[in-house]
Amino acid sequence: MKAILLAAGMGTRLRPLTLTTPKSLVEVNGTPMLERQVEYLQEIGVDDIYVVTGYLKEKFEYLKEKYGVTLIHNDKYDQYNNIYTMYLVREFLPDAYVIESDVFLKNNFLVKNPKTSGYFSARKPEFKAEWMIRFDARYKIYDIEVGDGENDYILCGVSYWSESDGNKIIKKLEEAVADGHFKDLYWDDMVKNNIKDLDVYLHEIHPDDSYEIDSLEDLEKLNQLLNQR
Repeated sequence: MKAILLAAGMGTRLRPLTLTTPKSLVEVNGTPMLERQVEYLQEIGVDDIYVVTGYLKEKFEYLKEKYGVTLIHNDKYDQYNNIYTMYLVREFLPDAYVIESDVFLKNNFLVKNPKTSGYFSARKPEFKAEWMIRFDARYKIYDIEVGDGENDYILCGVSYWSESDGNKIIKKLEEAVADGHFKDLYWDDMVKNNIKDLDVYLHEIHPDDSYEIDSLEDLEKLNQLLNQR
């Protein structure tokens, strides 16, 4: 089992912190978000970890010695969404976790040996322009919708992909990039647009298990929350 950590973005909404520090290395409660992800992965026995860098790539170098991760650079990080980042590491997708760099994992909910592909998700009280998960009684995901809502399960930036589904997504990534019309796409669009051909399930987590950090306000609220406990 492997893991892909998507850490190429610029994190402009976290400026001035991200003027000198990549978004994924911004500290929450004293620990860089990405380091916490790596440590949780290693706790469940995942040591084959690929970190895809872009903005301020030199800041990640220390992770090679500290954790033994492999760094892969996306030199087009400022041109495309994360679909191109995933395209660069597509060969590692089968039997792999995928974690986005702006997710703070408060608790380690990662499963040691997942039996199926899945998105880890909790209900969110109220939101705008999020990716909502639609699933049946067996928790099998049959659709993903982007929009506003409340008390729905949404993508939280943590997923696992089986050998079979990973290989199917690889083909779709290659087709999208070869077609050339992928500038505005995210890698999850490859899942969303082909969900009926994939065997993907919802893995329910607690709302306090993870937090997406998109802005300075998000970071401040989370630090206050953690310091209250």
